Amino acid sequence: MSTGILPRALGKLGPRELLVNETFLSIQGESTHAGRPCFFVRFSGCHLRCTWCDTEYAFHEGEVATIERCLELAAASGARLVEVTGGEPLLQKACLPLLRELCDAGHEVLLETSGALPIDEVDPRVARIVDWKTPSSAMVAHNDPSVIDALTGRDELKLVIGDRADYEWARRWLRELVVRRPDIGSSVPVHFSPVFGRLEPQELAAWILADRLPVRLNLQLHKLIWPAATRGV
Repeated sequence: MSTGILPRALGKLGPRELLVNETFLSIQGESTHAGRPCFFVRFSGCHLRCTWCDTEYAFHEGEVATIERCLELAAASGARLVEVTGGEPLLQKACLPLLRELCDAGHEVLLETSGALPIDEVDPRVARIVDWKTPSSAMVAHNDPSVIDALTGRDELKLVIGDRADYEWARRWLRELVVRRPDIGSSVPVHFSPVFGRLEPQELAAWILADRLPVRLNLQLHKLIWPAATRGV
């Protein structure tokens, strides 16, 4: 599906239809849930174009699936933990009822979202993993401050760090934020994640330790288990 077709396809979806790129059972690779078996529902479509994006295929490919079908697949996977990701899931109107009904079905539900769209209408039972953009993404201007204000103790922040300039920006941003929201970094975990293949984890770890930052070093565990470009894992 081409870039031009995808936005039109999203606009033609029914109230209980989703454009889904892929579904699969894997090991959760990131966040405080890393290492746990997890069923993933990856939505198609994203309005951002991060320079280091590792799921560009989700921009262009997808098939229509109903909420009911996604619920069936999640149940059949046998996994209690389910993550809805993308792309940007919140671009699709049926994302919100899917999240709610996954919770109703007894799943522990994660939402990975860019931080560029409001999250206040997401079911409060869902843990929202917010990917707050740093300068090297070229998308930092899209960060929505209302997202930070909406974070609760169920949620987590992830900042992808591409270089030292990103780190310096993230360090300043975090220190300023903690003055206003002292729960950030304590009850709301903050993850610094090195861009895979661009910034060595040990270098980022050294920076974090030198500054005693209240963050977690976040590695993409799935890329350490399987080849980095492997899809569906």
